[in-house]
Amino acid sequence: MAIRSFRPYTPGTRTRVVTDFSEVTARKPERTLVVSKHRRKGRNNRGVITCRHRGGGHKRLYRIVDFRRNKHGVAAKIAAVHYDPHRNARLALLFYADGEKRYILSPAGISIGQEVISGPDAPIEIGNALPLSSIPLGSSVHCVELYPGRGGQMVRTAGASAQVMAKEGDYVALKLPSTEVRLVRKECYATLGEVGNSEIRNTSLGKAGRKRWLGRRPQVRGSVMNPCDHPHGGGEGKAPVGRAGPVTPWGKAALGLKTRKRNKPSNKFVLRKRRRVSKRSRGGRDS
Repeated sequence: MAIRSFRPYTPGTRTRVVTDFSEVTARKPERTLVVSKHRRKGRNNRGVITCRHRGGGHKRLYRIVDFRRNKHGVAAKIAAVHYDPHRNARLALLFYADGEKRYILSPAGISIGQEVISGPDAPIEIGNALPLSSIPLGSSVHCVELYPGRGGQMVRTAGASAQVMAKEGDYVALKLPSTEVRLVRKECYATLGEVGNSEIRNTSLGKAGRKRWLGRRPQVRGSVMNPCDHPHGGGEGKAPVGRAGPVTPWGKAALGLKTRKRNKPSNKFVLRKRRRVSKRSRGGRDS
C-alpha cells in the first residue's frame, strides 16, 4: 500500500494526499454482510443537537464486522479486501469451510488465499485469533477483548497494535498504543499482527468539502464568537480568552485537563498510565 499526491491544478489538490487503494481488491461489499444504519446527525431521540459539527455526508451502508472471532476450529480463507466507510482500517472477507462469510479487520501483511483460524490451539500466525494466555510474550496483537466473549474493543484503528508484556496469574499485561500498560484477563481473545492501512496517518483531505463528505460540519473558534455564544468571545480585536486557561462553550476546563474519574473501578487494572501529550504536539484548537 502507498499514498498518492496530486499536482496543484486546483487549490483542493495542492495539499491533497490519499491512499492509492492498491490493497482493496473488490469494489462492492458482500451483500449479506451490509445493513442500513440511521445517521443520528448529532441529535438525540428528541431531535436536540447533543454533539455539534455533525451532519450531511455521503450515504453509507454499515458492514457487519466479526469482532468476536467465535468460530473456533473452523478454517477460513481470505477471499478479498474491502473498503469500509465507517473506519480507517480495511476489511478482509473470510470464506469459512462450512460456507459462512464474515468480515474481520484486515491485518497488515496478509494475502489473498491465506488461511486464518481462531481458537486456543491456532498456530501463531498473522490473522489468527487466540486467547491472550496462548500468545507468546512480545507478540503484537490487535482487536483485543476487554471482557471475555464480548468481542474486540481495543486496538482497532488503522496501523495500531498492542504488545504482550507479561503474564501473571489470571491476567496478561498489554502495552497499548497510548503507551498505557493495562491488565487484561487471560481468557480474552486477540488477533495476531497489527491493523493494516497504516499509511492513513500520512494522508491529507486537502479541502473543506472532503470533510463535509465525511459528515463533519464546520467548526468556529470560540474567540471569534460573541460573549453570549462562548466564554472566549467578545473583546476588541484579537483578545485573549480572559481566563486562567481555555474552556469549553459550557465553561469546563479544556486542552489538558484529565477527565478520567479518580475512583473508576478499572483503575486497578492500569499498571502504568499513558504519557501526557503536550498541547503543541497535539495541535489543539481554540474550543
